[in-house]
Amino acid sequence: MKIAVAKYPVGCPADFAAFAARQREVLGQAAAAGARIAVLPEYLSLELAATLGRPVFSDLAASLAGTQRYRRDWLALFDGLARELDMHIVAGSFLLDTGNGRYRNRSDWFTPAGTHGWQDKLQLTGFEAATGLIDGGDLLKVFDVDGIRAGVAICYDSEFPLPVRAQYEAGARLLVVPSCTDTAAGATRVRVGCLARALENRMFVAQAVTTGLAQWSPALDINTGEAAIFAPMDAGFPAEGVLAQTRDKQLWAMAELDFGAFADNRARSQVANDRDWMRQLRPSLVRARRSGFD
Repeated sequence: MKIAVAKYPVGCPADFAAFAARQREVLGQAAAAGARIAVLPEYLSLELAATLGRPVFSDLAASLAGTQRYRRDWLALFDGLARELDMHIVAGSFLLDTGNGRYRNRSDWFTPAGTHGWQDKLQLTGFEAATGLIDGGDLLKVFDVDGIRAGVAICYDSEFPLPVRAQYEAGARLLVVPSCTDTAAGATRVRVGCLARALENRMFVAQAVTTGLAQWSPALDINTGEAAIFAPMDAGFPAEGVLAQTRDKQLWAMAELDFGAFADNRARSQVANDRDWMRQLRPSLVRARRSGFD
């Protein structure tokens, strides 16, 4: 299975038609290269706030409220592209109104068969919590995708091992991570989280990122990081754990994912974090106690 993850330059579309044309162009490139899954970045829907004028796009609350008018068009656009391109599309994330002026950061997964699933972001960053507008999700999912199972961890969620472990235990061997970070430290944290989840669970982790400046938006202002596809750092996989990564202005990182390689890796592995996971949960290890020196 070939997967593509985007290093997506944030734009400033004039209207929804311009936004849709750009999605068709960039996703068409991934499909032409043979990708079966294409992953776009977190907060993609906020690009649509640019279509609503300065009084809206310069204010986060107004942006979140204003972009709701595009929800049906968003669903129709990516549903149509998934069918047309015969490709699974993880459409970054859409800040979705759940009532009473509250929003959830939702990642939509569209299939070539015309079906649709979603995963909400579970953990709020300091920025998201400070807005007073966004709630964390409360449901964790895995999806059946062409004979394998996959989960979604939106940006900060990739830094938490236990929910991803639950997805692994439900059969996920691929984790997709739509992300958006505005500092080098933030980009490093998500990248390290992705590498750690690949190591712990013997799974592939595919991270999409935003890039460039969008000073018109209070949420999309500065964007940094590289899109990458990660694997366990063990026998049969790259020593640094990186199967593919964007460079400079490269739009897509792509890799062929061989899920059968996990069985061979397990047989020859130097370590087996997934198999040894339960050892850390022994009663004598779940709490540390203060001890003196003899």
